[in-house]
Amino acid sequence: YYLEPDDAEAWRILSCIKSGKRLEEIEALGQMSFDASMSDPAGIIERFSDVPEAIANTRRIADRCHVELELGNWNFAKIEIPEGYTAQEWLKERAYKEVVGKVPEINDTIKERIEYELSIIQQKGFAPYFLIVSDYIQWAKDHGIVTTTRGSAAGSLVGYAVGISNVDPMIYKLPFERFLNPGRPSAPDVDGDFADNRREEMLQYVSDKYGKDKVAQICTFGTMLARGSVRDVGRSLGFRYADCDQIAKLIPPGSQGFPMTLSRAIEESPDLKKMYETNSQVQRLLNLAMQIEGCARHVSIHAAGVVFSPTTLTDFTPLQIDTREGKVLTQYEMKSVESAGLLKMDFLGIRNLSILGDAIKLVRKITGDVIELEEIPVDDKKTFDLLARGETMGVFQLSGSGMTRYLTELKPSKIQDIMAMVALYRPGPMESIPEYIRRKHNEKLVSYLDPRLEHILDQSYGIITYQDDVMLIAIELAGYSWLEADKLRKAMGKKIPEVMAEQKDKLLKGFVSHGGLSKDLANKLWKLIEPFAAYGFNKAHAASYGMVAYQTAYMKANYPAIYMTSLMTNESHDLEKIADAVEECERMGIKVLAPDINESRESFTYVDDHTIRFGLLAIKNLGAEVIAHMIEEREAGGPYEDLADFARRVHHRAFNKKSLESLVKAGALDLFGERNTMLHNMERVLFFNRNAALEKEQNQGSLFDLSPELAETKLNLEKVPPASSFEQLAWERELLGLFVSAHPTEDILKQAGKNLHTCTTGLDLEEGSFVKLVASCNSVKEILTKKQDKMAFVTIEDTSGTAELIVFPSSYKEYAEELTDGRLLLVSAKTSHKNGEKKYICQSVIPFGSEEVEEIIEMINDGMWIPKSAVAGIQGAAPSSDSSSHSSADLQKLSGVYLRLRGKPAPDLISDLRNLFTLNPGVSRVYFVVDSAGRERCIETEYSIESTQEVLTNLEGIIGKEHLEVIS
Repeated sequence: YYLEPDDAEAWRILSCIKSGKRLEEIEALGQMSFDASMSDPAGIIERFSDVPEAIANTRRIADRCHVELELGNWNFAKIEIPEGYTAQEWLKERAYKEVVGKVPEINDTIKERIEYELSIIQQKGFAPYFLIVSDYIQWAKDHGIVTTTRGSAAGSLVGYAVGISNVDPMIYKLPFERFLNPGRPSAPDVDGDFADNRREEMLQYVSDKYGKDKVAQICTFGTMLARGSVRDVGRSLGFRYADCDQIAKLIPPGSQGFPMTLSRAIEESPDLKKMYETNSQVQRLLNLAMQIEGCARHVSIHAAGVVFSPTTLTDFTPLQIDTREGKVLTQYEMKSVESAGLLKMDFLGIRNLSILGDAIKLVRKITGDVIELEEIPVDDKKTFDLLARGETMGVFQLSGSGMTRYLTELKPSKIQDIMAMVALYRPGPMESIPEYIRRKHNEKLVSYLDPRLEHILDQSYGIITYQDDVMLIAIELAGYSWLEADKLRKAMGKKIPEVMAEQKDKLLKGFVSHGGLSKDLANKLWKLIEPFAAYGFNKAHAASYGMVAYQTAYMKANYPAIYMTSLMTNESHDLEKIADAVEECERMGIKVLAPDINESRESFTYVDDHTIRFGLLAIKNLGAEVIAHMIEEREAGGPYEDLADFARRVHHRAFNKKSLESLVKAGALDLFGERNTMLHNMERVLFFNRNAALEKEQNQGSLFDLSPELAETKLNLEKVPPASSFEQLAWERELLGLFVSAHPTEDILKQAGKNLHTCTTGLDLEEGSFVKLVASCNSVKEILTKKQDKMAFVTIEDTSGTAELIVFPSSYKEYAEELTDGRLLLVSAKTSHKNGEKKYICQSVIPFGSEEVEEIIEMINDGMWIPKSAVAGIQGAAPSSDSSSHSSADLQKLSGVYLRLRGKPAPDLISDLRNLFTLNPGVSRVYFVVDSAGRERCIETEYSIESTQEVLTNLEGIIGKEHLEVIS
């Protein structure tokens, strides 16, 4: 800023800033008295006293600077076009030449569609855009990078011809106008998806081709959302974090794709509204938070957006360096950078495309089969059979319990079925899935409200399935233009009530005046359209994603072990998905084994069609460099023969006690001996390893080089008792993140399974059913309730899979210490199907160790829900006055029948109680009060009995009157 020497106000502000005064003081400057002696408080004039014209010249230079940015014009990167061609001419020649072989024949319909598309492309001036996108997508294909095109671009036959999309728009009836039409003011948008493990190669390619100074990723601004605004303002005001967090948690989440606002939250949350109205500090906090809500908070990298420019990027946009990754970013966000004339290109990394790409490479390496995704048959019976059986784990877009259930009912037989399911499986359109299934299996049910709908809806059995269906109906039956239809689509997506009402009124009038429908029929048609508000799916997008879904299913159906190897390699960072994949492999008859030093490579390793090995990188505390060294040595010198051979040949600075211990505990050295013995002798092994390394450095020969069979005698291992199966499983979970060779609940379920449910089968019982489970505790997520009480969501696991156990505050207070990662638990729970999600509600938890397994099995088979090892005293003895710090009166009890049992129950007692419970069913729940280590706990049983005087008298006769309590 230029400061005039006589601008008193400006000098006053400068003086204040220079002196370090606060913002409030600066704001109050207008009321400060001004001393003429402060005319140059910063000493600027004095500093340039020898060049008095310097300040005036600065102003003259500023006045001469003038920049005007031309907005609204597209500036494409410079592309290579054969001499004598324009971009439009070259695109046309390529389209006609390259469409050959991609469509059955070049008939009049094809020619007419190509010419129509080319005319609009020329009118809009987007031929260079098509050529640029075609170039980098073709480069991806040439270099084995799996790619697909999302969004409406698949509706372009020209795009299909020049390789931009992989879906024939003529077969699947994809309208070009959804992508580009004369009335559409915005630019076309080709969303390119690439294998996420090779996305950086794509960015490097375009950077090298067009110039590093002409390519950058787009920035995006994170904004202050409702909860974040409260937390940030609270921090600035110095409020306690716990208080701000409590207020923030009262703000409901957004819904239907729209974020929650603070003003709406105050109206919708009674607790928040009460705090706002009664607490002045909360009111101040929320009022300030509302002022910054929606403001930009931070800069980050757009997930996909990249821009190319014909000249240096700074001719169009300021740039910045991302502080985390060091990448060049635009300082303009997506909309502004397009206004400046640069068209956004999308490069999005997709995990499933990496899985596909790696699977294709593995297939070629192992079987010699060369798979071209564009050429695989779309009517493969194995693929559709796999989907009909519901074997969808790892299949793009089609996994998940809800989708899987619908697929087993649908039994898809054509790729259009998959595309429809991709589009319909979302709120709103989901209501149409049952009818879609019924019509598929009974064509007599297919009907149309108007004959003109048939050619629009014939591929989906007359069901409105896509956004395009709604738009075409509006065009053909209501007289809309494509521009008006696009406005209708956007209005439905935003779901603003007044806009929706306006669009509904316009559409209904159009149905009547243009389409000739009766008002009743027009309203019926609207009721079919309405569920698509906010959640309708682009047909071309569904076709593209449906094709990828089919391709992943095809690979899984035809190359199951190879596909699952690729899947687990690419999901190796996500232990939950790995656990699901291991379970899926077991179901498919594929064994997933612990790592092996002679078979495993870095990542998951295909052994044969029935065996996959964990990769060595999966082992914690083992670095990538030492793993690479061990594999290189194995490939150069052959498999390691024994532990001595391994120790003699592996020499790396990162090979130490920790890495050797990890290899042993993870089972990677099981072929050399028993784990506990190797752990006990680690110092001997490392000493042997160091001596071998020293000899190698000194280039000295060794007797053992001449006679390798003698080497083992130099590594005599001291024998110790072997590790128990439970110890080995605990080590596997510690080092690999999950149980691999077996599951600790396996033996229990085999011996006591008839008296237990599993994590998965119990969920299928009716709401509120009582279940008994034996499971390991996988993870505990502790949260605070609105009343600031602690509760937890616990993931439990057995051989059947995982489930969620909800532990409410009253139970969590009692069992929190026992819910630890990896702990084995005996769980009493009830089923919950709230909001369509199947979970367990914890009633009681009993932890146990490996030494108690036999006792637990006996107890379960006895039918008594009590851990015998946890009960002190002698059976039948009366409770002593000092045996417990908690009396039964201290327990918070529900209505029911409570039995205090001490000591190990005798078989006759168990039998008598079971018979009495079975013969007298009723509504009074039976509970056991157990005294364990001076602490009483109340355990709910699965029994409910009649609490008549006769039954209670019989109970008194069995356990003693002093041990019976009835609460009504």
